[in-house]
Amino acid sequence: MREGDDGLRLGAADIGGELGARATLVQFSSAFCQPCRATRRTLEQVAGMVEGVAHVEVDAEAHLALVRALDITATPTVLVLDAAGRIVRRAAGQPRRADVIAALGAAV
Repeated sequence: MREGDDGLRLGAADIGGELGARATLVQFSSAFCQPCRATRRTLEQVAGMVEGVAHVEVDAEAHLALVRALDITATPTVLVLDAAGRIVRRAAGQPRRADVIAALGAAV
């Protein structure tokens, strides 16, 4: 996962779901993306393990303006937001659970 996007903030209205009290895992997916399903399971597991962490999945095709604004070029793409909604990490492709947990360390 690479560093965040220079303090860019996202809110519940931007991603279509509530932010976690400590951090939020935002997953951009598309309907026919096979790795997106595995990514969803991984992120849901991690969110369930760490108190105050939420997982929100965003349909990239239905939110093209946001996809363009964030320069999302592939699905799945995962953004890790801190409690204030700042993007602190980003990764394209299917992440490993250990990488997601490590990235949460930058957010909490």
